[in-house]
Amino acid sequence: MADEFASARDARWFEDYVPGSVYEFGRYLVGEDELVDFARRYDPQPFHIDAEAAARSPYGGLITSGWHTCAIMMRMMVDHFVSSVASLGSPGVDEVRWIKPVRPGDTLRVRITVLDARVSRSKPDRGLVHSGIEVLNQEDAVVMTMKTLGFFLRRETAGA
Repeated sequence: MADEFASARDARWFEDYVPGSVYEFGRYLVGEDELVDFARRYDPQPFHIDAEAAARSPYGGLITSGWHTCAIMMRMMVDHFVSSVASLGSPGVDEVRWIKPVRPGDTLRVRITVLDARVSRSKPDRGLVHSGIEVLNQEDAVVMTMKTLGFFLRRETAGA
């Protein structure tokens, strides 16, 4: 079972991201028009933009760009996980893996495990949160994984 945050996004600080906690959230229906539009703009490979070509591909039909899956994950992460008052962004992500194709009609959700959280040695007003992210489809299959590092202000130094 997924953990629940003790505080809302607008009252969440570094201290609320506890190592070992697991959060599951979101519900995003991937539409064919959106899938094709994203791919036409950013990743115009035939199996993303042309249903006939996609049917002849190893995927047997249209699949979303992995970058589109990342964008969907990011939206759900910002809506449910990232603090709206303490987030200071991220220096990057590691180990992005697209495990299984995402198709039109799939419904995605996100599971995040807080792997580690520590106070910054150089800037003690903030902490670093390492997270493992999984994107799952409606069949509970993991379709994407990645690891992130986020910076968050600390409650005690923010005067909250």
